[in-house]
Amino acid sequence: MRRMSPAADPLSHVALPGIGVALALLREPIFGAVAALLVGAFLVWVLEVKAQAKTEAIIGVVFSAALAIGSLTTSGDDLIDAQFGGGGAPTFPELLFVLVAAIAIIVFVIADRNRLVVMIVSPDLARTAGMNVRRVDLAYLLLFALTIGIGLRYLGVLLIGALIIIPAVAAKGIARSLRQMLVFSIALAVLATVFGAALASQLQLETGLVVVLVAAAVFLLTLRLPRGSTAASSDVESL
Repeated sequence: MRRMSPAADPLSHVALPGIGVALALLREPIFGAVAALLVGAFLVWVLEVKAQAKTEAIIGVVFSAALAIGSLTTSGDDLIDAQFGGGGAPTFPELLFVLVAAIAIIVFVIADRNRLVVMIVSPDLARTAGMNVRRVDLAYLLLFALTIGIGLRYLGVLLIGALIIIPAVAAKGIARSLRQMLVFSIALAVLATVFGAALASQLQLETGLVVVLVAAAVFLLTLRLPRGSTAASSDVESL
């Protein structure tokens, strides 16, 4: 609803320099990727005010610079893995980090839901209500970057954007409120991930590629369902 879904693809490329540094230090790439994404999100938050430009435009600028730096600091094979994701069993530190990060994202969405909905309708209304719009925007950008980071291991920087965009677009088409859209998008993403991972294992294919194809298939199936209406104003009236 904030029209940020397409920004997931360019923002994910900000992880490339972090992946290169992590590999050089013989650390798990996910930690370098998340560190770079959080720095990139903070940089976007600072520059969008300085440059007086939209968030998506600033992400495009940061993405271009990060892609160039990442390509210079990451070797050929590692760069391919970073682009499309790699399989293999995750380490315990990776599992623990993903679990903690997921909990943090869930807590933020639940705790700040009201403020996020009001900001979707009108940032000016949010300011009038006494909300610190800049602080909430920063928190949103950081956790948006974190969401991208925890999915990079299997989907890579080229595919993670698809798993953020497709379930949201599919859910928006059939949901009748923001609450339904949130629930539907989560359900569709989980369905695509679980079924896609199982199918990829059976067919011995790359997990990320199959997950995205399953998500796209689910989106096509939702086109046969009655169209909904995710009017944010109805959610504001219920606050």
